[in-house]
Amino acid sequence: MDLNGFWYQVEGFRDEMEEYVDEMDAQGGLSLSTPEDVMKYVEDYGISSVRMWFTDILGNLKSFSVTPKELKGAFEEGMGFDGSSIEGYQRIQESDMIAVPEAATAQLLPFRAGGSRVLRMFAEVRTPDGSPYGSDPRVVLKNALGQLEGMGYSHMNIGPEAEYFYFKNDEGAEVLDRAGYFDINPVDIGDDLREATVFALEAMGIPVEYHHAEVGPSQHEIDIRYKAALRMADSLQTYKYLVKEVARRNGVYATFMPKPIEGVNGSGMHTHISIFKDENTNSFYSKEDPHHLSPLAKHFIAGVLERAREMALVTNQWYNSYRRLTPGYEAPVYIAWAERNRSASVRIPTYKPGKEVATRMELRFPDACCNPYLAFAVMLAAGLEGVERKLPCPDPMTIDLYELTPVERMERKIDALPHDLVDAVEVAEKSDFLKGALGADIHRKLVETKFVEAEAFRTYVSSKELRDHLVL
Repeated sequence: MDLNGFWYQVEGFRDEMEEYVDEMDAQGGLSLSTPEDVMKYVEDYGISSVRMWFTDILGNLKSFSVTPKELKGAFEEGMGFDGSSIEGYQRIQESDMIAVPEAATAQLLPFRAGGSRVLRMFAEVRTPDGSPYGSDPRVVLKNALGQLEGMGYSHMNIGPEAEYFYFKNDEGAEVLDRAGYFDINPVDIGDDLREATVFALEAMGIPVEYHHAEVGPSQHEIDIRYKAALRMADSLQTYKYLVKEVARRNGVYATFMPKPIEGVNGSGMHTHISIFKDENTNSFYSKEDPHHLSPLAKHFIAGVLERAREMALVTNQWYNSYRRLTPGYEAPVYIAWAERNRSASVRIPTYKPGKEVATRMELRFPDACCNPYLAFAVMLAAGLEGVERKLPCPDPMTIDLYELTPVERMERKIDALPHDLVDAVEVAEKSDFLKGALGADIHRKLVETKFVEAEAFRTYVSSKELRDHLVL
């Protein structure tokens, strides 16, 4: 790789985005809330393309564009599309669907497409009669959050730590560098790409807390500042898009694949969760408890632990996800909680006096290849079930769970996540909890889709098998 040319290209890309930011500053920033706001902005600033984003059940981002003259109709009546062509949506005989843009999600992409500025909005998928479509992942999360509000709470904050790798191209896993945890440039070649991505995120109104090189070679992490669950799911989809698009525009390839390199730590998405009574009152905090956790927090944690095996098909939905979830690579496979013990699947970050709003649980087994809308929905549903049933929280585990023998784990009643996709599908298929959290339709479609994937890998002959067994 020509590093001088690479850095020159990244700098040129950064200059293009700075032009965008200067334009935004001159306009006073972009804060639109109504269809009228959006239409006026599009007219005043000569936007030529408006993109509608939505998500299929596997978390793949879908998009189509409309011209400004179609925008009023899109807000009033929605834009029709063929739902039978979207993974997990309608069958062919009932395929008509409608996408209705949500004005409050409008943001400009921080680079040009076809020489023009592009405005994007997330859309809600509806049936022809105008009802929200129950198999739209965004609708599933909205319904789950409605249950939270019905219990007297205002919102669930989410803070994901989504890791990814940079590779030289999409034809293999050739890394850009051998940088390790918290290394800096010139060892960390991806630093400039990361900086450009952070610039793009901030330009789209997505604040970043920090970013750094991760443990694996050419592995990286950008942490988005926590926010309410629905906005975070939208932001996470935007984050994954920007990471990949910034890489593509600079001649390299980014992937969130959970385990792309054999023998190296995989990429996870540690997810921080807290429940708030109102804007400033963290319902997970307790002054009296030695762990500073409220009864609500402990019931919530107990619910998540009880349903962890059932959630796994949603939070870790790919065959490759279970390549990452193996002992020895910092991946949490054992279902337990602790304060500082990173071998547990749930960790409680250390409490800092005066930071009561930061009291939270960290769910450590999800990966970023999940559908964030469905993942956040099942996390919430599991936690709220624990609250409603007043499930007792088990004792925290202070020992390294990887060092325990199977018998010792059994004696301590420590279960493990599914060991592969086949196991995860079988657990999910029998789960009434998962069927209730996702809806029967998505549950059925997800189980069917993942069973087909698991079967395809079951019959696949790997290069390792050939190396080890061809002599037989």
